[in-house]
Amino acid sequence: MFTSHDGLCSIGELAERAGVSVKTVRFYSDRGLLPEASRSVGGHRRYGPDALERLRLIRSLRTLDLPVPEVHRILEEEDEAGSVLEDAVAGQLRELGSRLKALRWREAGLRLVQECPPGERADRLRLIGAVTAPPNTAPLARFWRAWLPPRMPARSTAAFLEVAVPQPPDDPDPAQVLAFARLYAFMARPCTGAEQPQPEAHRATGARGAAVLYTGLAEAYELAGAQMRLDRVPYPGEALDSFVAAYASAYATRDTPDFRRLLAGQLAADPRIDRYWELVAEVITPPGGRPAPTPGSAHDWLLAALDAQTAAATTPRVRAGMVPAGRGADGTPRSVHRRAPVGNAADRHLA
Repeated sequence: MFTSHDGLCSIGELAERAGVSVKTVRFYSDRGLLPEASRSVGGHRRYGPDALERLRLIRSLRTLDLPVPEVHRILEEEDEAGSVLEDAVAGQLRELGSRLKALRWREAGLRLVQECPPGERADRLRLIGAVTAPPNTAPLARFWRAWLPPRMPARSTAAFLEVAVPQPPDDPDPAQVLAFARLYAFMARPCTGAEQPQPEAHRATGARGAAVLYTGLAEAYELAGAQMRLDRVPYPGEALDSFVAAYASAYATRDTPDFRRLLAGQLAADPRIDRYWELVAEVITPPGGRPAPTPGSAHDWLLAALDAQTAAATTPRVRAGMVPAGRGADGTPRSVHRRAPVGNAADRHLA
């Protein structure tokens, strides 16, 4: 309570009681944050008893780095739940988190340059200088949108991008910064015109069929990723069944041994973007950890399982069709095995 006879105080007294300058009180008053109660005969501002508490609240809100318009909204908020304040604080936390992430990326980038051999520093600087901090994944998303079949449903496209575009770590080490910079440069490089990155599935199933395909593949990759984290070698099982079912559904056909054999051959011939998935693994793998599964590496694991299964299924029939190939030194016949071709499991396939 102020000591004046009318319970009001001057701008100077209010500033002194709040521990701020007169200029600060005038600033908040002029912007409508701190209404004056009246004016003296001489035209000086007079403030009521609640002005001191309101001024202290304004200072607290400004200490949180909230902009003046947000402070005004909070002061005018009548909702007891304080939703405006909650939203404003949440927004500031997001902004602060983004700034901190940017600082961590810059720090890791500087360490990357500092720790590399002097002869490589200029190239490293050019590489990481092309990437914003925190990094922007929009160029990666644009590449995949162009790669996907035209007119693919928006929901399916968004789901695909969620697994295909890596989210940069909040606190990267220099190796992850370098991997993302290389990934960014890889996606930004000009196309030669001779590249045909789209797999046959795009042409064979169309936009709607591709949406069905990628939905099923996402589930299969998740199942395969769980096995890869356990260091399991590729084998026929639930993950492979889900993988084949995705293609069978997209092609509107049944999952049969012949379909699996033909699918293995087609996938072995499909284009690859090996380097993309290699770099993605480096970006998302924690320092010192085992390479994290990606859709690309999960695709490899599943294709290797499919190759193994189709080769095993073909072997009995091949043995029944052995043809003579002369005789050995002991006079017994030698045989030549007719074996169906299978894909190279060592290749990384574009999912």
